[in-house]
Amino acid sequence: MEKPLAGQVAVVTGAGRNIGREEALALSRAGASVVVNSKNNADDTVNMIRDLGGEAVPVICDASTWEAGHAIVAKAIEAFGRIDILVNNAGIHRPSSIEKMTEQDWDAVVNVSLKCYAATIRFAAPHFIAQRSGVIINTGSTSGLGHMTVSNYSAAKEGVLGLTRTVARDLGQYGVRCNMIRPVNLTSDLILPELIQVSALSRKLGFPTNGRRNFTFRNGTLPHGVHVAALAVLLCLPETAHISGQDFFIMGNEVGRFPEPQMISTMFHAGGWTTEALLDPEVLDNLIGDIRNHYVK
Repeated sequence: MEKPLAGQVAVVTGAGRNIGREEALALSRAGASVVVNSKNNADDTVNMIRDLGGEAVPVICDASTWEAGHAIVAKAIEAFGRIDILVNNAGIHRPSSIEKMTEQDWDAVVNVSLKCYAATIRFAAPHFIAQRSGVIINTGSTSGLGHMTVSNYSAAKEGVLGLTRTVARDLGQYGVRCNMIRPVNLTSDLILPELIQVSALSRKLGFPTNGRRNFTFRNGTLPHGVHVAALAVLLCLPETAHISGQDFFIMGNEVGRFPEPQMISTMFHAGGWTTEALLDPEVLDNLIGDIRNHYVK
């Protein structure tokens, strides 16, 4: 690939390892200068980019405050004079069943996995608006669809989807696009419960499966993060400038897109609904029957 992002500046949070690192490397290979943010290993990623002949600078901090969001974006302006791409990838797990969840574990996960996305967007947005262009890519998770023992992470990651859709609408008038990617790493034991859910949901959404799903495992294939990074770079290219507010899914050999939420059934009652009206046997049967028919197999 040539250098389609030459002259552009990308900020990648959570880029000290795994998916964030692969995204930083891929953006550099595509020609972008990269600001690498992480609490740990940011220097390692920067050195890898420099070894490849690219330009990169580190910002070593926890990105979960407005102050940190400002500092990360300011580093891009200071080092390279602009910001064109923002990839929010930071996230942490502190699993616990909800009845055992501590406030500290809830706050820590929500701050890193959601608040820091808002913080960096908050301070990148004025620059994007001024230059009438910009790309934001947020990392979501299929855990947001419902995943046992990670209510804090699930809430944060589905919050990222709401943030993504609203930012796409807020900033779209200025030529700025914002999308979300839900990566699934098949090598993680943590993913097994949601893999079953996603398989069922994929069939419901009509994704083609040819009777089975072709999963790619890390063993003998490209690492998981490389696939995700390829999709992230694609969403930064001019060819995808019309795509915004979308919810993408990637797992091994498969890439897909989730639809906008839509009502699957409605009922009308003249004068508005009351408890008594909802308890009407016919209404109740229609309401519960619809749920039963749609979800219970």
